[in-house]
Amino acid sequence: MGRWWQLVLRLWTVVPIWAGDELLNVCMNTKHHKREPGPEDQLYDECTPWKDNACCTASTSWEAHLDVSLLYNFSLIHCGLMMPGCEKHFIQAICFYECSPNLGPWIRKMDLAGPGERILDVPLCQEDCEQWWEDCRTSYTCKSNWHGDWDWSRGKNRCPARAVCHPFPHYFPTPADLCEKIWSNSFKASPEGRNSGRCLQKWFEPTQDNPNVAVAHLFASTAPPWEVSYSLLAFSLYLSFLS
Repeated sequence: MGRWWQLVLRLWTVVPIWAGDELLNVCMNTKHHKREPGPEDQLYDECTPWKDNACCTASTSWEAHLDVSLLYNFSLIHCGLMMPGCEKHFIQAICFYECSPNLGPWIRKMDLAGPGERILDVPLCQEDCEQWWEDCRTSYTCKSNWHGDWDWSRGKNRCPARAVCHPFPHYFPTPADLCEKIWSNSFKASPEGRNSGRCLQKWFEPTQDNPNVAVAHLFASTAPPWEVSYSLLAFSLYLSFLS
């Protein structure tokens, strides 16, 4: 029996390392993501920071910049023209979502029985949320959650009946509201700053190294998959019962 307990203790030591590695340098299982990240030297405009290692293709990066994106047939200008500075933040957010290979610790199954995945509570740096909100103050929208309940009767998203267009602060009173509500808690407003090493930047200069790599390593090392831990716990309890 002693040998079994030695094995269990070794597994508990190894699992966090193994689990962390499984969450690094990965792409989501979605319609437009590549199966594995890799170089893409033709990425377009706001998506270029990920050219050295990307989960998106050049085609996806170009489609992310269209007024009505071919990726989701979604229009950012559902309440009239969006200010260029505000639109730029949304394009950067789409590039971040489609191209980043550093979202592993926050990827979740959309349906336990299906293949689709999403991100949940990705900690965006405080400056990212604040600047996004500030640059969108004079742009208009009609909803606080853009993930659903649109009118798709004409092939692209339109404001639902009785939804009124207002400036962004009406639906998003604070920067945290914008970051967290806009896509059903895909993002979480972090209190940490860009130099903290504890939050992700939704965009960075293409000439600099990707700062999100180290952040993903940090979160992956502290969050092994629950299912593996639970399996080992059950096995440990079983051995305890036998002894």
